Amino acid sequence: MISKEQVSQIVMAEFPDAELDISGEECDLTLRVISESFAGVSPVERQKRVLNLFQAQLKSGALHALTVKAYTLQQFIDLQNQFLVQLEND
Repeated sequence: MISKEQVSQIVMAEFPDAELDISGEECDLTLRVISESFAGVSPVERQKRVLNLFQAQLKSGALHALTVKAYTLQQFIDLQNQFLVQLEND
């Protein structure tokens, strides 16, 4: 099993400017990564870049499932604003 702290350390080594949110339990985690390193990079390529950091853990079974949501800061802000507008319209 891999800890959330270990996940954080692995991601921060590759994306030092990242803001992270890690949720889930034990070896089934969801990871939100917000980094300017993703500017100009497609969503699929972003996911690949993050998932590639965990190939050894996924192969060994230390991590069974990892859902990755990767954004630039502006994309994340826009997503949050869109959610707030939806709430106001409901």
